[in-house]
Amino acid sequence: MDVVPHTAEARAAQGGSAPCQVCHDAGVALAESIHAPLDCVTCHGSAHEIRPASDPSSPSSPLRQFQTCGTCHADRIEGYLGSPHARALLLMGLVGAPSCMSCHGSHAILPASDPHSSLSRAHTPETCGSCHLYVLDTWKAESAHGIGWVEGSTAVPVCTTCHTQHVAKVFTKRSELLKTPETCGGCHGDKYSTYRGSFHGKATQLGFLTGAICSDCHTPHRNLPADDPRSSVSPDHLRETCGQCHGEVPPEFARIAPHVDVSDPEDVPEVYWAWLGMTSLLIAVFGLFGVHDLLWLQRALVGWWRGEFPARPVAEGPHVRRFSKSDIRVHVVVVVTFLTLAATGLPIKYHATGWAETLAAVPGGIDLTRLLHRLAAVLTFGYAVFHVGQLAYRAGVRRERGLFWGWRSMVPRGKDLADLWSNLRYFLYLAPRPRLDRWSYWEKFDYFAVFWGIPVIGLSGLLLWFPAFFTRFLPGWAINAALIVHSDEALLAVGFIFVFHFFHTHLRPESFPLDPVIFTGVVPLERFKEERPVEYDRLVASGQLESRLAPPPSASRLRNAALFGFTAVAIGLILVFAIFWSLLAY
Repeated sequence: MDVVPHTAEARAAQGGSAPCQVCHDAGVALAESIHAPLDCVTCHGSAHEIRPASDPSSPSSPLRQFQTCGTCHADRIEGYLGSPHARALLLMGLVGAPSCMSCHGSHAILPASDPHSSLSRAHTPETCGSCHLYVLDTWKAESAHGIGWVEGSTAVPVCTTCHTQHVAKVFTKRSELLKTPETCGGCHGDKYSTYRGSFHGKATQLGFLTGAICSDCHTPHRNLPADDPRSSVSPDHLRETCGQCHGEVPPEFARIAPHVDVSDPEDVPEVYWAWLGMTSLLIAVFGLFGVHDLLWLQRALVGWWRGEFPARPVAEGPHVRRFSKSDIRVHVVVVVTFLTLAATGLPIKYHATGWAETLAAVPGGIDLTRLLHRLAAVLTFGYAVFHVGQLAYRAGVRRERGLFWGWRSMVPRGKDLADLWSNLRYFLYLAPRPRLDRWSYWEKFDYFAVFWGIPVIGLSGLLLWFPAFFTRFLPGWAINAALIVHSDEALLAVGFIFVFHFFHTHLRPESFPLDPVIFTGVVPLERFKEERPVEYDRLVASGQLESRLAPPPSASRLRNAALFGFTAVAIGLILVFAIFWSLLAY
């Protein structure tokens, strides 16, 4: 017996293309939904083949809804299939996991922009909460977002704001969690920028899995403002929150500002002054030496074009020993450790660039990069202590004189100022080249750029390495200031060595393309007379020149010097190019 009238008159009387409404009252809901133009058979199949949704073969069953809905919404289904909801349903067979109708409904489907939609801002939390009951209750009662939603605010995020709708981000892996700062930054842009300026923000952008992200400190669904006593970042709970990663920490550790705006004097004044001082130092050094070396370059090029420079002496002639074997070994260690520190430290500073991610991945990821950086730092402290100890031994035991003052010393003196003035006049075609002694003023500056930088970079680095220890007796802002000092002083050292020191030593026309003297220890006599006339005259007058003469370096030694030197210079120039590219591009 026919239960449903199938005549054309009956269908017309029911107001639809099919008489399903005679038995199924879903037709009213369907008529008011976004699917009103569709016929029932579009989703349920032929009238004679309809099966209940509980039948796995039914087009409306949870296991096949993605195919049915995908005929029209292929792009949305593609996102859904990559979500944990789809994995639980289709791969694990958990039929209770959300399918399309779980969130959108079955017949009364409305666009999310409709206030009555199950996925509108007003109803999304309840829709998600139908499965995630505990999360919903916690979010509504103990989250600034949820409390705002309950109060009717349209500015606070709801579930799909952070987790999205169809991809349904459920952060089950730590590597996925590292992407949450970008999600939070969509609303909290000011906090995102200051977070990325912190060590946590820089390191996590390079894949440092144990670095803190927003949800580690603020929690995912209990994120309350710091002035709320229940908040995980309230003063009463900060030590506990920080201790989740850092263990038991002193009170000042919890006062390290995680979102300090270094350029705002009203935020943390001590950090602002550290930033201002380091920024001023960078501008002053790069500005002064930039002008100095540009003047030098143009004068050297003109001198080369005029033929003012004598031909470089051949390697077979007599040589003068300029550096001892100990000096050479120390310099090799300096080069290796400095390049390692630069190559492992710059990715942290320029964490947002593609080259930084690539460079950090070369040793095997940010964890190994940090390990190499610290190992190179320890070796740097080692050669610094060795050098100071060597000077103390020579002065205290061997009773050598002139190590800390005079022509043998690296300590600047009046003649250096006179040489600087004379050199500037030479650059401007107003005077001849100055007559230099054993050490030039730029060599002394190069020397102190390293040995003044080591305690500054090293001590600030130790504060960052052991913050819990140092905040036992230092204020929390000292760690924030240490990050600025360490980062900017490192940039100063890298920029100065790879630009100005390379120019002074290797890249100026008089020495181009490489000066091997620091690797061989000896310099041709004719060149020594040309570049160090004051020292040469002194050796001749005292009869000590013969004792300083040395045989020329062997061909193999020159090859090794060239290989090592060109490699170091090339690495340095590549890193400098990357820095300049980052400054221009970002």
